[in-house]
Amino acid sequence: MAASIASSPMSLPVGDRRPSLTLFQGQRPPTGHRRFFSAKAAPNMSSQRRPRRSCHVVASVATTDRPAPLAGDVDRGSQPAETSGRSDDDGQLPARWREIQGSDHWEGLLDPIDAVLRGELIRYGEFAQACYDSFDYDRFSPYCGSCRFPAKTFFQDAGLGGAGYEVSRYLYATCNDLKLHNFGGRKHRSAAGDKLWSEMGTFIGYVAVSTDEETARLGRRDIVVSWRGTVTRLEWVADLTANQKRLSEMGVPCPDPDVKVEMGFAELYTGKDAACRFCRYSAREQALAEVRKQVELYHGRGEQVSVTVTGHSLGSALTMLNAFDIAETGANASPDHGRKAPVCVFSFAGPRVGNLRFRERFERELGVRALRVVNVHDGVPKVPGVFFNEAAFPEAVLRAVDGLGAGGVYTHLGVPLALDHKVSPFLKETMDISCYHNLEAHLHLLDGFRGSGEGFQLRGRDPALVNKSADFLRDEHMVPPVWYQAENKGMVRTEDGRWVLPPRHRDIDEHPDDTDHHLQQLGLTAST
Repeated sequence: MAASIASSPMSLPVGDRRPSLTLFQGQRPPTGHRRFFSAKAAPNMSSQRRPRRSCHVVASVATTDRPAPLAGDVDRGSQPAETSGRSDDDGQLPARWREIQGSDHWEGLLDPIDAVLRGELIRYGEFAQACYDSFDYDRFSPYCGSCRFPAKTFFQDAGLGGAGYEVSRYLYATCNDLKLHNFGGRKHRSAAGDKLWSEMGTFIGYVAVSTDEETARLGRRDIVVSWRGTVTRLEWVADLTANQKRLSEMGVPCPDPDVKVEMGFAELYTGKDAACRFCRYSAREQALAEVRKQVELYHGRGEQVSVTVTGHSLGSALTMLNAFDIAETGANASPDHGRKAPVCVFSFAGPRVGNLRFRERFERELGVRALRVVNVHDGVPKVPGVFFNEAAFPEAVLRAVDGLGAGGVYTHLGVPLALDHKVSPFLKETMDISCYHNLEAHLHLLDGFRGSGEGFQLRGRDPALVNKSADFLRDEHMVPPVWYQAENKGMVRTEDGRWVLPPRHRDIDEHPDDTDHHLQQLGLTAST
């Protein structure tokens, strides 16, 4: 679907290349624990409802001539890492959570941006970023392709200890038809010689549920499904497989045969590998079973429940498919309790996924809400459908072309919030277009955006985070590029003086025993 910028994506493992070489690679996979303090959120200046304006806004403003502030001059606050991952909402969320989740399609909340919505967008963006920060893509590690952290301490280990969520399930994905190796053909084995990981399957996200304390703050029990973007070779194959196919032919039940999606995205979402204990269920089956399980549990307790799906880049495409699927199969509903949880998508830097009928069923018939955060200079949201898309032709033309059976008709769905990295005085001019796509850069732009013509003013998020996996900050800020990594690249010194990669003293998380049960409740039968 998309080509790499300067070299073939199959030439080297992503971890061996600079971020500038890829289009869909949002972050260079880091290998260390998060060692920074999240800035304390500024006081809420937007507690009053704003006049309603069009929600289709490009957040582009003229930069001023004042000198750029230095990262060290920004008040980073005193909020420790263990309280990060929580938005400053001044207690408004219990009364406003449906509105923030898009019940009114974010009408009047985007320009100027509502402070509560901005905090929630950054919070969910950090959940997507945690997928990158926790991913082990060290080709020398026997655990390569896995999550580096155990589920019980995931948010604490990822630097989001105050998030108020607990991971209930990790998600693994594969795209196995071509029998290509993710890891250059190496067999990753434990010290005992047992193969730990399939060459085709990798950790790609997680399902998490808000704790009782966080649920009280949010006003409902929130179930989050978070997906990461492209890192491995097989995920690149999914990106580049731009052929369009009926969704009903990809294993996703849809009564409308005219609903079509990008085949590579759908194959990654629905693919499985019977030889891999982590991918014997598809990512689709894993996510649906867990969402169904949690929705049933908390509806059974009489609680209000929401399902929020978030992701970046390729992960954004997976969020659209997953949110569609959750609503289509009724994984968000509890028939015995007569309840249905609203489904909302917060996506970042996402490509187009499907045709007009995909959008219409998603938005109008299934009632899923989606807010897409993009950088206007990023090329990824402009593909696929380079020629036949919503920006190039009226809907009537796209419908006619699609009706003729011509592939390649794509349209974005949901409500866009388009930002412009050129308004930030912290970011430099660069030809490295992967910087435009970087997730931390998007979160930085959200933090400083107030509204069209209102200038750029940080609310407290540390600008140094932009350079975690990029070289995007101006040099005078004195923040090294691609600084996020493990001390000594994870090597430790043993008692006899040797340097080794230490084993992980924990059990490998596998699929819950009740997966088939919850799939059967949805009318699905998993072939395991």
